[in-house]
Amino acid sequence: MTTRPAHLTPSLILLVGLGGAAGTGARYALTSAVPPVDGGWPTATFVENLVGAFLLGLLLELLVRRGPESSGTRRLRLALGTGVLGGFTTFSTLAIEVERLGAAGHVGTGLAYGLVSVVLGFLAALLGVLAGARHHSWRAARLRLDPDVAGPVGPTAAGGVEEDAR
Repeated sequence: MTTRPAHLTPSLILLVGLGGAAGTGARYALTSAVPPVDGGWPTATFVENLVGAFLLGLLLELLVRRGPESSGTRRLRLALGTGVLGGFTTFSTLAIEVERLGAAGHVGTGLAYGLVSVVLGFLAALLGVLAGARHHSWRAARLRLDPDVAGPVGPTAAGGVEEDAR
């Protein structure tokens, strides 16, 4: 059986759209709460992009640790990753803000903002991946210590602990 591509599946398109609307609404709320200062660091966009990068790294690491992508995992990835976090983060606004800072004579601030955003965005995503891996290790250790914590994990005939593929 062939899986239909996400861009041709109406229910997945709807999930991405609803997630994108939620993410964009959250970005709008943060941008409204932290208005820009002329010639100053675009704090709202900076925070949105760093938080979004961290959460995307975390989300993708948690999903990949669950094993092969199921239809449910695919829906989560598309709704939360592509939709919510795609709507919440904004590379286009980052690019426009760098250009506007430069055009207004704040070239140093614009260059620093662009460079720091990219470098810290990468590090935020990496921290999200590391946090997801740490959570997975913590959960696996917890399951080994207390097999009754979650699902089909328990003692084996050989006296060891049988782990599921989560």
